[in-house]
Amino acid sequence: MKKAFVSAEMDYEVAKELEQYLDIQYAEDRAILSVEDMKRMVADKDVLITSYDPVNREVIDAAPNLQMIVCTRATPVNVDTQYAAEKGIKVSYAVDRNSDSAAEFTLALMLSVSRKVSFAFRDLHNGIFVAEAMANKESESVKRDVTWSTGTESPYVTYKGFQLKGHTVGIVGCGGIGRRVGALCHAFGCTVYGCDPFLTQDMLPDYIQLLPLEELAERSDIITVHLKDSPATEKIMNANIFRKMKKTAFLINTSRGAVIDEEALIQALRDGEIAGAGIDVFSREPIAKDHPYFEMGDRVVVTPHIAGATWDAITNHTRQFVTDVKHFLAGEALEYEYKK
Repeated sequence: MKKAFVSAEMDYEVAKELEQYLDIQYAEDRAILSVEDMKRMVADKDVLITSYDPVNREVIDAAPNLQMIVCTRATPVNVDTQYAAEKGIKVSYAVDRNSDSAAEFTLALMLSVSRKVSFAFRDLHNGIFVAEAMANKESESVKRDVTWSTGTESPYVTYKGFQLKGHTVGIVGCGGIGRRVGALCHAFGCTVYGCDPFLTQDMLPDYIQLLPLEELAERSDIITVHLKDSPATEKIMNANIFRKMKKTAFLINTSRGAVIDEEALIQALRDGEIAGAGIDVFSREPIAKDHPYFEMGDRVVVTPHIAGATWDAITNHTRQFVTDVKHFLAGEALEYEYKK
């Protein structure tokens, strides 16, 4: 029986099937292992299933029996895939495992900034617009079904936003996640534009209209970015694009921090060139507690790189690696093989 080391997050109820075919050693905890720890753990293993641990040349060379590496990520950035290919080691990855999760979270950020959801909760938590604070301001506030006034001190005015239906959303990067976002926005009743140099109009659903980036920026009420980190995409969202955007527009980023010129975005927000942003990823992570985003008041929602963080994503990638490990053991082609 072949030996495997598993350090990945997984749905054990799905993964336990592999115990019929493999002698499996599981990681004792979920901490990311060091190179030295990885060298020790994979020394006699045939199969490695990991999420975030480093799998570089040193680790690969320390495992003379290694024949298959599974990385449960949409891009196996922690694996030296080229060296693995040179050594004849198959690499499987979890393409689209959290695409739906990331797309739904993108919509959550859109709604949060356009309807000021998180700001309203923050203020209620801090005692603003609660019964005690409004006792002498809103005579109707004691009613079971409150009817707020339209005065400047009313939450009905303070948190007034705009609905998604009837507005335009521009998607920069129309891959798996971008297309899912497009489908969700279309269902909300949005006009959807897309920008992707690798795609033509006939490769997309008819409700996504391809435009050059600058034209997309000029037309969109919300721009959402879904790009991989690469030399071609670094700081593609920059001062020039922010100047093209509507002053009432919002920027959403749940892809990678490097695709945005963060300093230019901060300046655009300060200067009022755009209305606000929902940001899940940053140029340096974790985000610093004194980051300028936190000075933006009711204009920026930030979250700690969690767009893909669902239990469903773990179940999805577990099913994928179980499928590919079984293919590997049967001498069959992998369904999720990484080839690049």
